[in-house]
Amino acid sequence: MPNILIKVPTEAFNQTQRQQLLRSVSDVAMDNEQMGDAPQQRALCWVLIEEVQADNWLCGGVGPHAHVVPCIVMVKVPAGVLDAPMRQRYVRGLHGAIKSSLAPDDQRQLLTSIQIQDVVDGTWGANGDVWQLADFTRAAGYGHLAQ
Repeated sequence: MPNILIKVPTEAFNQTQRQQLLRSVSDVAMDNEQMGDAPQQRALCWVLIEEVQADNWLCGGVGPHAHVVPCIVMVKVPAGVLDAPMRQRYVRGLHGAIKSSLAPDDQRQLLTSIQIQDVVDGTWGANGDVWQLADFTRAAGYGHLAQ
């Protein structure tokens, strides 16, 4: 049940590319967290793109947008869902999903900063209730945790 926030500069992606980005990142998240395939399970994966005015975004003190596409990704997952190898695959998958959403002829370099944050058990509220890892496992169908 990830919540994923993607911050990109305005106009880094057009509407079609943003839709591709949302779908690709969702697919990577559901695959890496081993969520179930049922629609109610897949509906627990939330992805949001937030565009930041390009002139409000600096890298190394300069506006890099002619040469690079900076992208910050914050992934919140319930603590206990991911181990270290799963995190590595997740980060690689997210970077690849973002890269594949750029136009094939885009010469700018993609720079990603991806943070996977564990939400401590018992501190995530969903629909008015505080959930534990067992609640998330039942709802999301985490294949590696559901025994």
